[in-house]
Amino acid sequence: MKTLYFILLSLLLLNCNNHNSNTARTDTKAVADSTTAKATDSFSDLSVYHLPAVWTTQNGDNIELKDLKGNVLVVVMIYTSCKTACPILIKDMREIRKRVDEQAGDKRKQVKYLLVSIDPETDTPEHLKAFAKERQMDDEQWLFLRSNEEQTREFAAVLAVNYKQISPVDFSHSNIISVFNKKGELVSQQEGLGIDYDKTVEETIKQLTINN
Repeated sequence: MKTLYFILLSLLLLNCNNHNSNTARTDTKAVADSTTAKATDSFSDLSVYHLPAVWTTQNGDNIELKDLKGNVLVVVMIYTSCKTACPILIKDMREIRKRVDEQAGDKRKQVKYLLVSIDPETDTPEHLKAFAKERQMDDEQWLFLRSNEEQTREFAAVLAVNYKQISPVDFSHSNIISVFNKKGELVSQQEGLGIDYDKTVEETIKQLTINN
C-alpha cells in the first residue's frame, strides 16, 4: 500500500511539473508574439518596411526591406545591361557614398546603398554579384536587389519610378535617387544623372544624426 501511495504521489508531482512547464512555454511564446507585433506596429503607415516583398541580394540571400531597419537607405532602380542612363546613376551613387563617407565618420556604416533591378529576368544574383565585383561595389554597404515583376513594380510605385521595356534588352525608366530614414520612411528624392549631390548627401547625413 505504501509503495502504491508513493507511486501516485510521484505521478501527481510529475503532472504538476509538466503543467508548469507547458504554462511557461505558452507564456514565453505569448511574450515573443507580443514583442513581434509591437515591432511591426512601430513602423508608421508610410514605411516601406510594411511591404511584404522578398528580395534576393547579389550574394543569393533572401531579405525583406524591414531587415534593413536602423539603416539610412539611398536607393536607385537600374538594370545592369543599360548602356546610357544607368552607368551615370551608378556613378552618382558612388560619388554620394564617397561624400557621405568623408563626412559621416563612424556612422557611415549605417548607410546602405540599394540598387534595385527593374530587369530581374536578366539580373540574376550571379550576374549582379559579378557586376558589383567588377565595379568594386561589393562590400556590405552595397546591396544589389532583385525580386519578381509584381513586387518590383510595387516598389517602383512607392518611389514614383516609371519604367517600360522598349526592346528585348532595353528599358526606359525614371532616374530618381531616393533617401529613406531609419524607419523606412521616404524623406528625400532628386533626379540623378550627373546632378549636384548636395541635397542627397545632406539629407543622408541628417538622418544619420537622428536617433529613431
